[in-house]
Amino acid sequence: MNMNMNMNMNKIPEGWHRHSNGGGLVQDTAKVEPEAYVGKDARVLGNAWVFGNARVLGNARVFGSARVSDNAEVSGNAEVSGNAWVSDFARVSDFARVFGNARVFGSARVSDNAEVSGNAWVFGSARVSDFAEVSGNALVFGDARVLGYAWVLGNAWVSGNAWVFGDARVFDNAEVSGNARVFDNAEVSGNARVSDFARVFDNVKVSGNAQVFGNARVFDNAEVSE
Repeated sequence: MNMNMNMNMNKIPEGWHRHSNGGGLVQDTAKVEPEAYVGKDARVLGNAWVFGNARVLGNARVFGSARVSDNAEVSGNAEVSGNAWVSDFARVSDFARVFGNARVFGSARVSDNAEVSGNAWVFGSARVSDFAEVSGNALVFGDARVLGYAWVLGNAWVSGNAWVFGDARVFDNAEVSGNARVFDNAEVSGNARVSDFARVFDNVKVSGNAQVFGNARVFDNAEVSE
């Protein structure tokens, strides 16, 4: 590689600078505090703010008015944008996207191709992975898992050690908690509650004010409503 090629590769675009800690490119409109780390292939742009001991690694992008703070880490090809905030010890990795007014904090993880958007919060030790989506005003917290192609949206909560996976949908004001599992093509909506060690799967629809709890199993094409 000749000298001219090296110079072109290291050229800093106008309106950008390299962060002193890690060497990543930061647009002059963005703010990255000295102790924060931006890896050489990562980018921070727009009005984004990276502070505390936060780390932006790999090919990750932080832009819009997003914030990454404390000991949080954004890595891989992940994107944090809009007014989203990733804080505490949270991790956003792979091709995951956090945007809108979403928050990811505590020790939460968002990975693979998962998306967290709207006003959704993912916190505690929760995990959102694969192609799952959490949006609206939804909350995913505790040790909960949302994975596969599952959606949690509206004002829904998934908490405790609950798992929502497959192509399952939890929405409206529904709650899934305890050690419950909702999976396959199941839907939990309205003000329904699925808790304890309950299992809701296949093409089941739980809606209204229905409650499924204990060691209950609801499957096939059943519809539970109250």
